[in-house]
Amino acid sequence: MTDVQFMFFQDDGSIPNNPLLPAAIYKNALPPEKMEAAFHKHNWSNSWTNGILNDHHYHSNTHEVLGVIKGDARLMIGGPSGDMIEVMAGDVIVLPAGTGHKCLESSNGFTVIGAYPNGMDYNMNYGKPEERPEVLEDIKHVPLPNEDPVFGDNGPLFKKWTNPKEKI
Repeated sequence: MTDVQFMFFQDDGSIPNNPLLPAAIYKNALPPEKMEAAFHKHNWSNSWTNGILNDHHYHSNTHEVLGVIKGDARLMIGGPSGDMIEVMAGDVIVLPAGTGHKCLESSNGFTVIGAYPNGMDYNMNYGKPEERPEVLEDIKHVPLPNEDPVFGDNGPLFKKWTNPKEKI
């Protein structure tokens, strides 16, 4: 199985992150040409293909999977107080509702496929004071996905998110 790293982020006052669920980084998870099909197979849909915004943002009403299909990038996950990660084609990032993300720099043509559990629609939030307290309530009510977007119902994300204190 691919190497999976879980990362928890605290609310920094602007980017709420998720108080219960960690983000997950799957290194070399899938061949780029198979990502979208794998996400759809595991009921992560409403997909799109593009880059990642250069501004801190998050979605308070759904979780998100991002699969890198071309190039490489340095991303900031968890908002301005979060962590920088490096990703490349084949990597997958799963962001629980509320988790900030931003592209710091990328190679020419850097491209990801984004998708959402059960094809949910996503909102856009940027850490503005007027977004609160509504987004905090939104995050609390986002349901868990039925499957890990890469490995299905036996995947490490599904296990970790249903038992967040358990070591995987």
